[in-house]
Amino acid sequence: MLTANVRGPFATIRAFAPLLKASAEGVVVNISSGAAQRGSGSSIIYGASKAALDTMSMALARALAPEIRVVVVAPGMVHTGFVPGRSEEAMLKAAMATPLKRQIEAADVALAVLSCVTHLHFTTGSIVNVNGGGHL
Repeated sequence: MLTANVRGPFATIRAFAPLLKASAEGVVVNISSGAAQRGSGSSIIYGASKAALDTMSMALARALAPEIRVVVVAPGMVHTGFVPGRSEEAMLKAAMATPLKRQIEAADVALAVLSCVTHLHFTTGSIVNVNGGGHL
């Protein structure tokens, strides 16, 4: 889990940093999870690895600035069949517990990533929550 969620992104960013710097508009968007902030979820090590990714992303935002921005998108429970055993009932219950009271779709996460790249030009070292206000 740590290899996939921390070491992999770090090695990828390190490999591409020269190209990103040369582009004059370099941006890295790492995908985290609300589990990193809540300390909950389907797996303790999963949340811990995403929390490590969040911290690493903040450090990289400082180290790679000003040429490269680093932003984190942290979705809540996304309405997909990705997690085995997660029922529709559980998904709906989680959605109803948020202020926006609807399920998070994959398109919501994709739009957040796109926004980080195309619109949030003065954002780095930040976590963009895509959770319907579930952190409130």
